[in-house]
Amino acid sequence: MADAKVKIRKGDSVQVIAGKDSGKRGTVVRVLPERGRVVVEKVNMIKRHTKPRPAPRNSSNQQVIPGGVIEKEAPLNLSNVQLVCPSCGKPTRVGYRFTDDGSKVRVCRACGKDIDG
Repeated sequence: MADAKVKIRKGDSVQVIAGKDSGKRGTVVRVLPERGRVVVEKVNMIKRHTKPRPAPRNSSNQQVIPGGVIEKEAPLNLSNVQLVCPSCGKPTRVGYRFTDDGSKVRVCRACGKDIDG
């Protein structure tokens, strides 16, 4: 999956189009292009049970890491999310075009406007 083109970036607004969280919208927290996955804020939440652990001896802060149930976002497959266009507000496919100065910008396939400011 390393050679797949990632058209979604950190900070983009996306909508989940498949899976248990289908229809939810959120902001991209992290993109994992080598695994073909993306982490979306408050979507695909999982519970991780952790044991309390003492701080490492060589660390500067001697703080104990508490145990308990931690809720965090799990990565979603890139194919299960779709970018939401900032101008028309619809989930859309992403195209590209070159501007007059030669820079490449992402374009909304629904309304044709630029996604990158």
